[in-house]
Amino acid sequence: MKVFTKNEDRGETLMKKTVRVVGAVIFDDQNRVLCALRSHTMSLPNLWEFPGGKVEKGEKEEETLVREIYEELGCTIEVHEKIEEVHYEYPQVIVNLLTYKATIIEGEPQAKEHAELRWVPLRDLKSLEWAPADIPTVDVLLANQVNI
Repeated sequence: MKVFTKNEDRGETLMKKTVRVVGAVIFDDQNRVLCALRSHTMSLPNLWEFPGGKVEKGEKEEETLVREIYEELGCTIEVHEKIEEVHYEYPQVIVNLLTYKATIIEGEPQAKEHAELRWVPLRDLKSLEWAPADIPTVDVLLANQVNI
């Protein structure tokens, strides 16, 4: 999907790219959620997110999550049901984010690309400063007190 927006400053019409992204809401056995702090070298630095990444052409969302979590965190996950689908328009791109519940089945998560990883109880999720596209998933988790 491509979205056209008007650049009010210059009277131009710009085409924004839409990116399909998936995020893993990884629960542990204490019903805490693994949250990842974006590093200073990433776009949206120092904001929290659910780890994941871009869906590659021909790849299913669940496959992307397993691959991205292994690359970014060094562990293997089992993907469960979808939690939320969000369409968020940033200044340069539109993100179509799908979040899924997940659990770790092998390994310990390590911050290979993120500045920090933190296990956070559901009730404390709002204490973090989230990337805008992730906020609707936080809201769903808190509203439903979702757990694995």
